[in-house]
Parts: sequence; structure tokens; C-alpha cells
Amino acid sequence: MSEVYLNGKFVGSVENPVEFVDHIITERRKNSLANNINVRYDQENDEVYVESSKGRLRRPAIVVRDGKPLLTEKQVSQLEKKEITWDDLVNQGIVEYLDAAEEENALVAFKEEDLTPQHTHLEVTPLAILGLCTSLVPYANFSPTARINAGSKNQKQALGFYAANYHIRMDMDVNLLDYSQIPIVQSIMHPISDYDKHPSGQNLVVAIMSYKGYNMEDSIILNKASIERGLGRSIYYRPAIAEELRYSGGLVDEISVPDKEVKGYKSERDYRFLEEDGIISPEVFVQEGDVIIGKSSPPRFLSGMEEYNLTSNLRRESSINIKHGEQGIIDFVMLTENEEGNKLVQVRLRDARIPEVGDKFTSRHGQKGVVGLIVGHTNMPFSSTGIIPDLIFSSHSVPSRMTMSHLIELIAGKTGALSARYVDGTTFDAEPEEQLRKELLSMGFKENGTETMYNGISGEQFQAKIFIGNMYYLKLKHMVANKIHSRARGPIQLLTRQPTEGRAKEGGLRLGEMEKDTFVAHGASLLLKERFDSDRVIVPICEKSGLIGYVDARKGKAISPVLGEDSDMSYVEMSYAFKLLLDELKSIGVYPKIELENKF
Repeated sequence: MSEVYLNGKFVGSVENPVEFVDHIITERRKNSLANNINVRYDQENDEVYVESSKGRLRRPAIVVRDGKPLLTEKQVSQLEKKEITWDDLVNQGIVEYLDAAEEENALVAFKEEDLTPQHTHLEVTPLAILGLCTSLVPYANFSPTARINAGSKNQKQALGFYAANYHIRMDMDVNLLDYSQIPIVQSIMHPISDYDKHPSGQNLVVAIMSYKGYNMEDSIILNKASIERGLGRSIYYRPAIAEELRYSGGLVDEISVPDKEVKGYKSERDYRFLEEDGIISPEVFVQEGDVIIGKSSPPRFLSGMEEYNLTSNLRRESSINIKHGEQGIIDFVMLTENEEGNKLVQVRLRDARIPEVGDKFTSRHGQKGVVGLIVGHTNMPFSSTGIIPDLIFSSHSVPSRMTMSHLIELIAGKTGALSARYVDGTTFDAEPEEQLRKELLSMGFKENGTETMYNGISGEQFQAKIFIGNMYYLKLKHMVANKIHSRARGPIQLLTRQPTEGRAKEGGLRLGEMEKDTFVAHGASLLLKERFDSDRVIVPICEKSGLIGYVDARKGKAISPVLGEDSDMSYVEMSYAFKLLLDELKSIGVYPKIELENKF
């Protein structure tokens, strides 16, 4: 007897499990049972699992009987004419949905030619093994899996036209590509997903060659003239929000130009852009430190006695200002109310981003690279027909990664551009490469995609033929302007007295154990010492008790915490983090005795 489980609960047992499972599947295909039921027979444990619960991933497959699919040419043509629908195929048992469990008992054929009498199902399309973003990669079956996955991920990070109503939205960190285009080389998924409504890249002329070593190690070279014509230009939007909060005791925030009496008043220059209502006006250029929304809040702490104190009633400054390292133009100002009915002000900052050295670009095949040099068009190589590439891609990026789809797209894009049509590059079902080569040849170009090119500086002809074509390139959201970071001096943490962490807080760049080892290996001892004294402190230490003392400012002498003024005290230089460790050891009852030796 085989045990039967319904949604994980034991409901009974059956004598012939195979017949039982077949009967359920047959009834489901006849539409006698709900089509969200899936069943699986686990032969090893002799158990039957019936599932009808929510949240299972299920996928459609065409039912196969005796080595032949139930879907006929007639039904396909009826679908095209819209005489029947997909639901009709499901109800007739021609297509059924399998979950992960039932798929264990199924043998699914990839293509119709692969069918044998043992097969139970046929894929609706081989493309179904890919997700939405991955199926947008053209000729993906010519590249390794890892690269296609990278290409899929890269498309999610690409800048494009994300929403038509972007100008009235207040989204965090928005990037918008100024001149987005739809690709020449498309897959079947591009029209299905309405890709033309939200494109994410541009069609560029790409040459595969080296240029003075500036495109080594995955970097790329851009044509300055192409950038001036709009290649990769984008706009970065960022909102700033301020609201008038209400506090206990009837105290409220106030959005206005702060009075000079307010605690923490900056300077008149910082408030220079604010209008009478304390809010900045649109189209003003602002830089870090400039106040965009003026605001003052009630004092933080009100104890019993402080209410009678005149100084405590001063309001404190809590304006919104431009963060460290940011700048831009005020794009949009909105005044509204929050859920509680309090005043809410939203200001959007706009910053034009023109491609620069360090910005990240990628093709749809996982071949990501950073701009290594921007070359004036007079120095760029050019072809015999006068074509100057927009982008130079390193030839060393291809052999080890085996991204053939990257090279095929160059030929397909070139063919499509010359014959003014879109090329179908759907994975497993694309226009054959041989056909594209013949078409390219018929238009007077070499079938292998190479051309004679000339050095833009000397005018000499290159000995080698250069592989050049059209390709869809994406600009990614990782831009230097958002990541560049350096600091000399700045804020420190209260607890450790070390520099703060992170770019937004104007933090330092931490030197770790491994970085330390490189300085040690170089013998750069003074540089190492300089890097490690960000929290240098000189403390008095009692020579007898070995504990850290303190300085009595009135008497002008160091005092031991145990022996008072009677002990000899010595000043020692140490890291404040170490001094903190000693204090923490004392707090848990450990006596950290420091034994001093003479320096000489």
C-alpha cells in the first residue's frame, strides 16, 4: 500500500499508485478536476503527493502522447487567427501546468525533433528556460551560462526610460538616459515586453582593437565627438524631503528661514537661495552645504527646571542642505501634506551626467567595462568609408570568456543597420549567422565583419583588418560621480575618535591588515606610522599602578587614579582605540597593568 499525502497531510493509502496518479492526471486533462492540482509518485519512498496549495511555481508544457505532441498545426493557426485562446488549450488538456514535484515524473523534450515514445511533454518554446531579462539577450545560445547571467543582471542596472511620468514622480536615486534607443538586434521578447516603451541603451559603432593600451583589462575607449552628440548622457534625480512634525506639549517644527537667534544658525550665505517661505525656488544651481529647505525645531530636551531658563527656549536649526559631494539644479518643488495633515515639502535635485573616465558601460553579453580614455574624433581610427567608431572594445576580452554572441551581434547589428531592418536574435531560434554574412557580402562589405582601417593620428593603414560593426550598448548606474571619495581631515566618531565611515559622512578610507602588510613589505615605516595615527592620543600613566591617570588643569599636573599626587606619572603615546580597550577591561573587573620601560 502506498501512502497518499494531500498538501503535506496524510489522507489515506492506495494499492496501485501508478494507476492512481495516471487517473488524476487524465481527469485533470479532461477538465473534470481543477487544473491547479499537481500529483507526483515518489518511487523510492512509495508515496504519492497531491498538491493544490498556493504559492507553487508552475510552468506550462505541451502534453505528448506516443511520441507525438497533442498540439497540431491546425490549432496553432487557430491561435494565430484568435479563433481559440490559450485557456482553451489548457481546458482541452493539450497544455498543462507542471510544478517542481510533478516535473520529477515528467520527461520534457527541448525540441519537437528530440521526441521519443518515452517523452511525456514538450517545451512550448526552448526560450522558456530563460527569464524575462535573460531572454532579451540576443544569440544567447552562443555564449557560456555565466556570461548570459551577467548580461541579464547588467540589463537590470542599465539606465533608460523607466517611466513616462518621471517628471511628476519623487523616486529615490533616479537615472534617466537622455537619448535611449531600441536595439537593432532584438529577440521575440522585445515586442512582447513592449521594450520600445522603456528602452535602456543605444546602438553604437564598435571596433574591436587595442588603442595605446587604454582599453586594457576590460576598459573601453569612447569617441569624444559621440559624447558631444549625446552618447551615454543621462540625468540623475534625487529628492529631499522635510515635514513639520508635531511634538508633545504643542510644540511643532517650522519651515521658514531660521532666525539668527536659533541654536545652530549657519550663516547668511548658506540661506541665500531661500525665499520668504523658507523653500528654494526651481532652476537654482546649488552645491554642497547650501540650504534648500529652511527649518527650525523645538529644543530637544525639556526638564522641569529648564522651563524657567531663558536660554533653553531657543529653537534649534534643522534645515535640509545639500550633502557632501553633491551638486545640481533644483528641478521641482512640491508643497503638500502628510497623512497627519502636517506640511510636507519635497524638492527634487537634477544633475546632468556626461560620460567620463571611470563610468561603466556594458553590452548585453556580460562584457562590462569602464571608460579608460575619451579620444577626440580626429585621433580615432577610421574605416575606408569614413566610419569612425563610437567605442573601441578590447580584443582580449573575448577569447577567455567565449562570448560568441557578442561578436555575432556586431555582424547582425551591422547587417540590420545597412539594410534598415531589425534582426531577430532570439535564443535557439535566431536568424542564422551564415545568412547574415551573405547579406553583408551582397552589400559590398566583407562577410567576416572586418574592414580596412586607418590610424587617426598618422593616417597610416593598419596592417590588420579590424572587426567593426553595430552593437547595442548600455550605460550602467555605477558612475564615478556617485563613488569618488577622498578626505584629508574631517569628522571623527565620538566613541573611538577615529574618522567616520562612509562617503556620505565624509569618512576616511580604512587601511586594513592586508594594506598594512604591503607597507611592511615595502619597508615604508613612516608612511605606515602616519596611516595609523588617526586616533593618536597622549595619556599620563602611573608608573607604580600601571593605570591611566588624568590631568588636573588647576594644579597643572598629572594625577594617578590610585595613588593621587604621590606617584610618578609618565606621558605615553597610544591609539585611542587601545585606551578605550583598557577602559572596557576595567569595566568588567580586569586590571590592565601597563609596565613602562625607559625609551633609551
